[in-house]
Amino acid sequence: MDAATLVLQFVTLLVVVDPIGTLPVFYHATAQVPPEHHRSFAVRGVVVATIVLLFFLAAGQVLLETLGLRFGSFKIAGGIVLFLFAMTMIFGHSKAEDEIDEAENDPLAGAVFPLAMPSIASPGAMLAVVVLTNNQSSSFTDQLVTAGLLLAVMAITLIFLLLAARLKSVLGSTGANVISRVMGIVLATIAVDAVLNGLEAVGMVTLPDAL
Repeated sequence: MDAATLVLQFVTLLVVVDPIGTLPVFYHATAQVPPEHHRSFAVRGVVVATIVLLFFLAAGQVLLETLGLRFGSFKIAGGIVLFLFAMTMIFGHSKAEDEIDEAENDPLAGAVFPLAMPSIASPGAMLAVVVLTNNQSSSFTDQLVTAGLLLAVMAITLIFLLLAARLKSVLGSTGANVISRVMGIVLATIAVDAVLNGLEAVGMVTLPDAL
C-alpha cells in the first residue's frame, strides 16, 4: 500500500467517523451523568465503537452479502436513527422513567447508545471500513494497515471527547444546553444528508452537485 493510499484511507476514516460531529452527541448523552464519570463515559464509547468497526472491517462484507443488504438501505436506516436522536437534542425531550433509572444505576449506559452507536460507529463508518477492506481484493496485510489507521482515528476521537468533557465543566449546564440545541440542528442536517445519499445509492433520487 503506497503513501497516497494511506493518506486517502486515513482521511476517509477521519471524515466518516467525524470526531467533531460526535461532540454534540456526547454533550447530550452526558447531560444527566455526573462530571466525574465523563472520562470513563468517553473511553467506553470509543472502545465499544472501535470493537464494532473492527468487526465490520474483518467480516462486514460477508455479513452484508449474506443478509442481502444494500449499502443505500444501510445509510437510510442510520440516517433515520440519527435524525430521531437529533430531535431529542433540539426539543429537549424528557427522559422516560426507565431511562432515568438506568442512568442512575449505570451512569455509563449512554456510552453504548447513542455515543458508540450510531454516532462514532455510524452506518457510514461501518460501510467505509467494509469498502476499504474489500475481502476479495485486499490482502491481509492491507487490512492490518487499515485497522491501524482506524485505531489512530479512534484515538483522535477519544482526545476530542476528553477535551469536550473538560470544556463542558467550564461552560456549565446552561452553556452545554445551548451547544446541545445548536449542534442538534447540525446533527439533523447530517442525518438528512445520509438519508438522501442512501436514496441516491438505491437509485430512488438523483442529487445535484454540492454547492
